[in-house]
Amino acid sequence: MKIEPSLKMSIFEPAIFGDLKAAAEAKKATGAEVVDLSLGSPDLPPDEKVRQALSEQSALATTYGYTLSGTKRFNEAVANYYKRRSGVTLNPDTEIIQTMGSQEGLVHLPFALCNEGDIVLTTNPAYVAYDAGIKLAGAVPYYMPLRAENGFLPNLDDIPEDIAQKAKLLILNLPGNPVPALPDATFFDKVVAFAKKYNVPVLHDAAYSEYYFEGDSPSSFLSTPGAMEVGMEINSLSKSFSLAGARIAYIVGNAEMISIIKQLKSNLDYGTFEPIQEAAATALDHAEEITDRLRKEFTERHRVLMNGLENIGWSVTPSSGGMFVWAKYPFDIDDKAFVFKAIEQCGVVMVPGSIFGTEGAGFVRLALVQKVEELQKAIAQLRALKI
Repeated sequence: MKIEPSLKMSIFEPAIFGDLKAAAEAKKATGAEVVDLSLGSPDLPPDEKVRQALSEQSALATTYGYTLSGTKRFNEAVANYYKRRSGVTLNPDTEIIQTMGSQEGLVHLPFALCNEGDIVLTTNPAYVAYDAGIKLAGAVPYYMPLRAENGFLPNLDDIPEDIAQKAKLLILNLPGNPVPALPDATFFDKVVAFAKKYNVPVLHDAAYSEYYFEGDSPSSFLSTPGAMEVGMEINSLSKSFSLAGARIAYIVGNAEMISIIKQLKSNLDYGTFEPIQEAAATALDHAEEITDRLRKEFTERHRVLMNGLENIGWSVTPSSGGMFVWAKYPFDIDDKAFVFKAIEQCGVVMVPGSIFGTEGAGFVRLALVQKVEELQKAIAQLRALKI
């Protein structure tokens, strides 16, 4: 029997993470110490209150049916979280939809808002799920470069008029993956003005909104005047609350947009396991306490890795938030070849920047997913690189 993949499968390239893991395992087999800074999977466990809520709800005989969508308890917890943290008022019934992790929401969203051939404005580099969703929907990405001269923020003024007129969606991610740039209120004001001028819905991916290391928390896009008229925000409990494997997130914002996504979602799944929604609601109810502890730990990790890389001659993108460090290494070698050389020579696992877009060539992404002692070890091992 001859099995052939669909034509759509041609848009998916094999992910590099399996190859990185295999190279790391081979290095470990030699007895070498390996520090893995590749996957952005939180190493800290969920708060005890969250684990307890999941355990108690899972023990009930009544929590194993279909939920169909976000539970009332979950939606109200999201609304309360936004009101407390960002001053944004959300209607739990019409302006919130629960998704099975942000990846699921991000990949499916272009189906809801874009037709074949429509243009979607996205960044270069960007999280790989954006491209997957755009191309599965048959839409066409227009890449806005993230460069140092613009503070690694997209320059909306550089978008050609004909592209802006045809655009059907604008995707932003601040602080981002892989580049942890932070916007100010002026930038979001420009985004709202652009969206209104060209009638372009905006999706802001706020997965790292609780990862800030100085000053006040990053502003929610939805707290910008006019943002609720033009856009949405997607946020995940994977990172900030260490619930990556639970697969739970939400999209909030413009009620008409949320209604369209609800219609799509009603044909795709039957909702997330109720005990997971209860655990997530518990996390959101105690967000201040939980994320304060998270920030103390990650602030120190961020400082150690940033300073350490600079001390060994790397050029590190300035940042005061996010879960990653975006750095340019001081060697004349392709970034994909470089990361495997680094594993082979010194046992440090990083992600090549070019998998996130052409603007990432010559950069690597390092995740803050190891304790300070391991990060210090990684710096010492990288110092010994000879290329």
